[in-house]
Amino acid sequence: MKKQIFIAKRPIRKKMTSLIKDLDSHISQAVTHFWRKRQEQEDKQKASGRKDQGSRSAVTGGAQMDGFIELITNIIVKSGIDKQFIFYDSALELPGFFRPTKKWDLLVVKNSQLILVLEAKSQVGPSFGNNFNNRTEEAMGSALDLWTAFREGAFNKTIKPWLGYIFLLEDCEESRKPVRVEEPHFPVFQEFRKSSYSRRYELFCRKLVRERHYDAAAFLES
Repeated sequence: MKKQIFIAKRPIRKKMTSLIKDLDSHISQAVTHFWRKRQEQEDKQKASGRKDQGSRSAVTGGAQMDGFIELITNIIVKSGIDKQFIFYDSALELPGFFRPTKKWDLLVVKNSQLILVLEAKSQVGPSFGNNFNNRTEEAMGSALDLWTAFREGAFNKTIKPWLGYIFLLEDCEESRKPVRVEEPHFPVFQEFRKSSYSRRYELFCRKLVRERHYDAAAFLES
């Protein structure tokens, strides 16, 4: 794993001190699970003779980010939340404002109060350009939908839920090289000039938190 960037730190309780102390190790295990699961799903598709186009077989299989979901679940439990209130494999739908429901990756719901919502996404090459806008628009749209539904009373009348975002990007030559931008009418913001997709995703995660669309974001490369 090359890089990890954590934004919006929270106080650490004594119960989870050992887990946080070995956080790098736990993250490495989650990254290993990601690549192993991708390979398993691709091999399964090949064996069945129904291989998806390109690398889509690994993408459509799901479950690659389960290592991160398990890690966050353990952190939540050690912070004092009973596991019965944590949802990560079923009952993940929440009402939206612009659409009926949205399925998230991890929820904490206790005493009819939505406490935590988490989205975990990834991208592997070679089609970084084709997927960058889709990933960013998806994350921004999901946040807008959630907060608007909250404002309109879809869940919680007083307590504001915590919203987090995890993104894992393949670290390779294509993700690190500068990307040209088109400016036919107006100049782009300076930070995007000669920026790679890696840099763009880093900026994206930082801005999600800075503009208060998400309470915390983590960007990783592997």
